Amino acid sequence: MTDISFGADELRTWLHLSGVAVWFGGQIVMLGLLPALRKLGGDVPKAAAAAYGRVAWPAFGLLVATGIWNILAIDLSDVSTGYNAAFGIKMIAVVVTGFAAWIHQTTVKPAMRGITGGIGFAAAVVAVILGVAMAH
Repeated sequence: MTDISFGADELRTWLHLSGVAVWFGGQIVMLGLLPALRKLGGDVPKAAAAAYGRVAWPAFGLLVATGIWNILAIDLSDVSTGYNAAFGIKMIAVVVTGFAAWIHQTTVKPAMRGITGGIGFAAAVVAVILGVAMAH
């Protein structure tokens, strides 16, 4: 029989996945809502994006903090070259998604918002896929 426990490892994982749900899942939700928000006109899309940002940026901070905690919790001398490569690419993807989201949020140019939104989302997809691969 397998015991069920909830300790530091499970807390760390739960916090990290909660951050993923908000950062990555929120981007998917915003993509789905954007056409309806645009139909409402005015500053509705901008107001919704600002509201999302008030939740998303703390979640991104949580992701970074728990990501550091994740790395500190493993024996790096016991990981494969593939794991190290995935980790490096994931870190690049995390930096890219955060930087692209920041530009997306601060630019006034619609084309730049579109480009950085796409880049940020694609980088988030890469980070999530690699995170899942690294967990196995």
